[in-house]
Amino acid sequence: MSRDPGQLAVHPRRSVLFVPGTNARALEKARGLACDALIVDLEDAVAPTAKDAARDAACAWLDGERARAHAVCVRTNPLDTPWGQADIAAVARRPLQAVVLPKVESAATVIAASAALRAAGAADSVGLWPMIETPLGVLESRAIAAADPRVECLVMGTSDLVKDLRARQTADRLAVLGALSQCLLAARAAGVDILDGVHLDLEDDDGFAAACRQGRDLGFDGKTLIHPRQIAPANAAFGPSPDEVEQAHAVIATWERALAEGAGVAVLDGRLVEVLHVEEARRLLAVAEAIASHGD
Repeated sequence: MSRDPGQLAVHPRRSVLFVPGTNARALEKARGLACDALIVDLEDAVAPTAKDAARDAACAWLDGERARAHAVCVRTNPLDTPWGQADIAAVARRPLQAVVLPKVESAATVIAASAALRAAGAADSVGLWPMIETPLGVLESRAIAAADPRVECLVMGTSDLVKDLRARQTADRLAVLGALSQCLLAARAAGVDILDGVHLDLEDDDGFAAACRQGRDLGFDGKTLIHPRQIAPANAAFGPSPDEVEQAHAVIATWERALAEGAGVAVLDGRLVEVLHVEEARRLLAVAEAIASHGD
């Protein structure tokens, strides 16, 4: 079920911050943050004894005006846990960008979640963001990305993946580069976005910046975050720079001038300009415009 990326609306996802559903203070402060999206977490950040309370608190917050400042998602518990189905039923009809599904390992899980959303009365606009956190999830990422029209974005869960691989966390992230690339291919083949995993060391500013650059160079659309201090570096890394915007305008102008003049070849600064360069320039400018429309 591959989709043309050009037919999808542009949603900046440079910085996507996890916020524990039980942390009322963090949720209250989230309104003023400059991240592109929030993920209210009902899964890893919530103890089993607090699951029901976290769900109620998240729903109350979603119903408030403060929830409308960002694109807001909710990470539910897995469907096969005692809380997963109730989580989806509770959030389905609330103001929501997407449901983030943890530890997805098959297209069947995505299809079941979509059916649960539909049964609970969710609008067609409510998306699904499957998290790829296990070796099997990586191997099934192509089917997962294309499983259902609600799938908008894949989310890498690199911490769990490193654990399951019995690998080591290293600055170059060598252990997960193959998995990152495979999931990126799956996302692009399906015409959906993909987010890089979290960086756990909050004191490692240089390491975080390097991981953001690496993710952007690989082709990721943004990064999931665990603290507000990570927002600005992620926005800078994954957003178009002024030089890139200027170059994109120049590419399009050169191409259009060549077409108007009937020239067989378009050249900018000694380099051939082809349709693929024009398409990428237009995509970059659409992202820049979407970011500007949000005031950042």
